[in-house]
Formats: sequence, C-alpha cells, structure tokens
Amino acid sequence: MTIKGSIALVTGASSGIGEATAQRLAQAGYRVYGTSRRGASLPRREFEMLPLDVTSDESVGAATSELMRLEGRIDVLVNNAGFGVAPAGAEESSMEQAKAIFETNFFGLIRMTRAVLPHMRRQGQGRIINIGSVLGFLPMPYGALYAATKHAIEGYSESLDHELRTRGIRVSVIEPAYTKTKFDANFLAPDAELEEYRAVRTSLDEVLAKVMASADQPSVVAEVVLQAARAARPKLRYPAGGLGNRLRLLRRFAPAGLVDAGIRKDLRLDASRAMRS
Repeated sequence: MTIKGSIALVTGASSGIGEATAQRLAQAGYRVYGTSRRGASLPRREFEMLPLDVTSDESVGAATSELMRLEGRIDVLVNNAGFGVAPAGAEESSMEQAKAIFETNFFGLIRMTRAVLPHMRRQGQGRIINIGSVLGFLPMPYGALYAATKHAIEGYSESLDHELRTRGIRVSVIEPAYTKTKFDANFLAPDAELEEYRAVRTSLDEVLAKVMASADQPSVVAEVVLQAARAARPKLRYPAGGLGNRLRLLRRFAPAGLVDAGIRKDLRLDASRAMRS
C-alpha cells in the first residue's frame, strides 16, 4: 500500500503494543490516530489520540465519525485493545467476567471493524490488522478465557479476509508470544477463586515471571504490524518474534502428543499436581 497520505487508526494506543505500533506507523509516514478510553495525548508522541471505548457502540461511532471528519478516510485499522485475567482455572471466573473479556477483546474488535468497513468499501481499499496471540492457535491452561478470545479472533479474521479481498480490503492477524508490556500488570484477578487452584496459581505466577524477563519488546510486534500494513500481498497470519515463529512451526509440524507434553512441562502442570497430592 502507498504510505504517503494514508490514515491509520490504532486502538489501545496509550501503552504497550498499541503505543509502539502507533509510533512505528507514524515514523514510517502514516498519519496515525491512537485511541484510549481517556484519549489525552502525552508529550513526545508522533500521533494524535482520540477517546474511544471499544465496548460502547456510541463511543466507537463517535470516534470513527470524528476521524472521518478530520481526514475523510481510514486506510489501516489496527485492533489492539484488550485485557486478560490472571492465571487461574477456567471455573474461577464468573459468567460476568467471561462476558467482560469477550466484550473488549472480541466484540470490541467487531465493533471497530463494522464501524470502519463502510468507509474502506467506499474507498475500494484498506487493511484491517488484528492483534492476536500465539494463544490463538495454542491452548493456554489456566488462561482459557483469554485464549478463547484469541481463537475467536483467528476464525473471524480468516472468514473476513475471504469476504473482503475482492473489495480491495485485506485482513491479517499478528501473533506475538510473550511481550514486555504493562498488560500482565493489569490482569484482572479471577472473581470466583477456589482453594483447589491456589497451588497451581502460585506456581504459574512464578513460571510466567521468569518467562517475562526475556520477553520481546513491543517494538518487535510493531515492526510486524508495519510489515503487514504495507505488504503488496499481505499474509493472513504473521507470527511476531522468535518464539512466536517457533511456536507456529511447532504447532504446524510437531505431533499433537509432543506439543501437549511440551506445554505441560513448560508450565510445570504435572509438578503442580504432585504438590497437591
């Protein structure tokens, strides 16, 4: 895609992957608008900020209308806004919490896509880039709800790309692994904790703390977003970072039993079971 004069909209751009992505797109020559619930722009940013709550139809509509008023077009949408629940058993989240994470991570993405697509169709071109995760193709024990939202994004994106490519619009999913952001610091605590899962929660907290020490920087993901945005023939899926690429290959070529055993070993799940017995 031609970058000069192109308008990019990045949700959840106040920090982490969203901020790094908005910054990288701006450096590459896009005119970038980031969003957050507050919308206030901080110093030294190379992009504008708009207030937007992806869980609100009214907020999404207002932000999209404002951007069209300002620029008259939207060429790239990066759906990044989302949150997770701290490692816990699937049954330790209430139905209300389960609905809340889907409301932001998945239905928020759909709201943004539905708001932007009419403008892209009139333009006859556009890119929709969804920030997924390796958890969109690998299971995450004790992270079932978050993994489920990322699996949903994979399926939605693949279907949508088939629907839109003849209209000049392409859809891609970025699949990062562990990334150093404030994301894990902002995890929601499970709202229906059970004593039966206490030991494994403690063990997983220790495992993830060690893993995050060597995690990728958000800039790694932002570079892959830029690659997808300006590719002449964009791919549907873009693993991000060394670990993300290795896990994608592992999932594709390794026997299912080997993948299963590797997940349990890396997360010390059987060690946690031994501690309980």
